[in-house]
Amino acid sequence: MVYVQEFLGVRKAASMRGCVIIPAYNEEMRIGHIVCEIKAKGLDCLVIDDGSSDKTRKIAEHEGASVISHPVNLGKGTSLRDGFRRSMEGGYDFVITMDGDGQHHPDEIGNFIRAAEEDDAEIILGNRMHNPKDMPLRRRLTNWFMSTLISAIARQDIPDSQCGFRLVRTGVLKAIPLTTDKYEIESEVLIAASRAGFKIRSIPIKSIYRGQRSRIRPLVDTVRFISFILRKGLRG
Repeated sequence: MVYVQEFLGVRKAASMRGCVIIPAYNEEMRIGHIVCEIKAKGLDCLVIDDGSSDKTRKIAEHEGASVISHPVNLGKGTSLRDGFRRSMEGGYDFVITMDGDGQHHPDEIGNFIRAAEEDDAEIILGNRMHNPKDMPLRRRLTNWFMSTLISAIARQDIPDSQCGFRLVRTGVLKAIPLTTDKYEIESEVLIAASRAGFKIRSIPIKSIYRGQRSRIRPLVDTVRFISFILRKGLRG
């Protein structure tokens, strides 16, 4: 575990405890480096191995992460919900979620913690859209469209709703119901938190794309997202 002010080099004693949650599927090439960097910062790390057929679990455990293993691939939503449940049972004050494919840089974790210390926002969301030069055009347009819809439903300015790099106080997780199994989880958290009265703040992060193969299926996942938005929007 890490005490926040110790992580930031601040003298004052701290009371906040945090954990980094990483859903991962066949990420043996990157997961070790990511976990190692997180542990070097003094943070606890929880990897959800979502049915990997490679050495993701073994490498993550070797580098010091706690691991939840799924026997088959159940989806990002299920993985995050399992991670959230474990973090609440562990008494953490906040979680930071990251992807396991290298698109999120551990060096930026400190920026999320500083923002949480300086602001009363309950969710600190990464924003790649301030400088999305490396983001593929299709992803950029899709993200803009989805973020516009989410902002309207949430009634808050959310410029990068699909960013999985975020800090969430566990009080939010205890207060909102989460039910989705796939990539809609990113939007579900924001909509549910907004409707429960929680404040969301965005901070700039790097847009890192190095030829990683996206596991998002454009047609299937877009249809699922639109269906999810329609259900949530109509309930509002």
